[in-house]
Amino acid sequence: MSSFSDGASKPQIKPTIENLSQAIFIVNRHAKTAPNPKFLYKLKYTALHKLIKEGKARKVGLHFSNNPKFSQQQSDLLIQCGNYTFHLPPSKSDFDELPHLGKLDSAIRNPKATLSLAQAKKILLTYTGLTDIEKNSIHGKPSRKKYNKPVFKKLGESYY
Repeated sequence: MSSFSDGASKPQIKPTIENLSQAIFIVNRHAKTAPNPKFLYKLKYTALHKLIKEGKARKVGLHFSNNPKFSQQQSDLLIQCGNYTFHLPPSKSDFDELPHLGKLDSAIRNPKATLSLAQAKKILLTYTGLTDIEKNSIHGKPSRKKYNKPVFKKLGESYY
């Protein structure tokens, strides 16, 4: 028997559509405020595309983005998975195949989820087959560049 706990003592959460959609919701919510959200968004993107491929989620249509890049009009792909809806960047074919639903209806909200971020990531990592890049780096933090002190020259000296 090993002396460390890797979470095996807790019951394994089965990857049902409801559990997967809750996990995507939690990961998406945390990614919006995370200091390094790239991996969390990749996890969401990969999980949603796999669910669509398996027929467990469906593309509903396109919405105008609330936060368009460069202040230009932009659309987001609306995806329904269980009781939850998500937005992803659309592909070119989505513009041809799906209806444009206009402005996002702010009255429609996702239900509350009770999973922790660690549980959500574990469910999605198992489902997608991705590996957690945060575990692969030292202490889960991206490596930083070495700090270089500023160089001050005397008045009149050239910096070149």
